[in-house]
Amino acid sequence: MAPGLSVVIPVLNESAVIAERVRFFLTHGADEVIISDGGSTDATVERAEQAGAVVVDSRRGRAIQMNTGAAAASHMVLYFAHADTVPPVSFRADIHAAIHFGADAGCYRLAFDHPHWLLKCYAWFTRFDVDWFRFGDQTLFITAEAFRSIGGFRTDRTVMEDQEIVIRLKKTHRFTLMPGQAVTSARRYLANGIVRLQALFTVIWLMYQFGASDETLVSYYRKRMR
Repeated sequence: MAPGLSVVIPVLNESAVIAERVRFFLTHGADEVIISDGGSTDATVERAEQAGAVVVDSRRGRAIQMNTGAAAASHMVLYFAHADTVPPVSFRADIHAAIHFGADAGCYRLAFDHPHWLLKCYAWFTRFDVDWFRFGDQTLFITAEAFRSIGGFRTDRTVMEDQEIVIRLKKTHRFTLMPGQAVTSARRYLANGIVRLQALFTVIWLMYQFGASDETLVSYYRKRMR
């Protein structure tokens, strides 16, 4: 019998999309959807519950919220996703196939819901098994056992927590890149300028690679994000 699957979504004021996202996951194979709320002031919580999700309160911060959601999960496989990202409808079968062939964790390639050439270029690189191109918008599945063994997400990281956990996972567990793409919203790019925001993310990634502190990265990001 295939192991159960708990979807964990960290949120903050996602009332516009959260009900649709919860229904998507429940319709296509999730055994439960856990919404880890970081203090939403809109109708996110109510709409998530009405759609069938379990909502847990958390301190704000994506890593903290994902750990909080994982702690409330009831099943043997955890699947972390962002509220503005949609995986293939075959996500449950894809994850179980990956686990059957020995993977402890994995993700999809990336696609954006906008045709800009730079976004297509950025997404194209995520087909390669290179740690530089692993980000949270690609979603992440991991067995609960593996998640516990590495101590979950690092809560001292406000940014780059998604890439950090993959790098750490690969040292002790088998990670796989699944076929297919998770489609994520380009809303931040459209709000900030596609070229401008991609340049901002590239600088942050370079700063991270050269050892910049989390506080430095957060400050740089907040001063420049519109």
